[in-house]
Amino acid sequence: MSIVKRFITESMKRTEIDEFLQKKLERAGYGGVNLSKTPLGTHVIVYAMRPGLVIGRGGETIKELASALEQNFKVSNPQISVSEIEVPEFNAHVVANRVASALERGVHFRRAGFWALNQVMEAGALGAEIVISGKLTTERARFEKFKAGHFPIVGDPALKAMKTADAHIQLKPGIIGVRVKIMPPDAYFPDKVTIIEPAPEEEQVTVPKPVPAPPPVPVEPKAEAEPEPEVQTKEVTDEPKPEETKQ
Repeated sequence: MSIVKRFITESMKRTEIDEFLQKKLERAGYGGVNLSKTPLGTHVIVYAMRPGLVIGRGGETIKELASALEQNFKVSNPQISVSEIEVPEFNAHVVANRVASALERGVHFRRAGFWALNQVMEAGALGAEIVISGKLTTERARFEKFKAGHFPIVGDPALKAMKTADAHIQLKPGIIGVRVKIMPPDAYFPDKVTIIEPAPEEEQVTVPKPVPAPPPVPVEPKAEAEPEPEVQTKEVTDEPKPEETKQ
């Protein structure tokens, strides 16, 4: 088998498994499947809003799914694990099934489309588009588009980040198709520029440096003072003057 045929057959098998699980797990809020091959077999991750309905009582439902995948779709040793959907509004399968079930109950298509679109945008999505096609009002088929937000139509982000899903429903006028495209808030755009603001500068407190003390000045010992010479003192008394000689 050539590489091209191998990729085509694997893609067809994935699509058939997705449609089978969507019909089987409609009540559980089916949100998609992820298949990956391992050395032990095939790891199948099923996303659902209510994982308890997928597992079943005592694991009966999940065992039936494993046997059906192995017999009908030739999946080698399927190991099924169930993951709960944290934000259902960001899952395109869940939104498409909600719109389809609303149309089946008789809700007007415009009301169902705007209701689902508002829920997705209020949850924080960057953009969303819902297309409802078929015999909506007359015998002639047409489509109605509900769009909000911003999301690329072509390019790398549209292929990797955008989530798409389709749903079909049989009504009296005919088959109605629902297509949902959602751009989640964590999508990466290569051309998006983010400006990083500089961190605020902290006030630097200058601490005065300690002034080194001057070196001690050597003190010379004082020379001993020389003793002053003793001065001999004599008492001088007034001698009586001799009396003048008489002539």
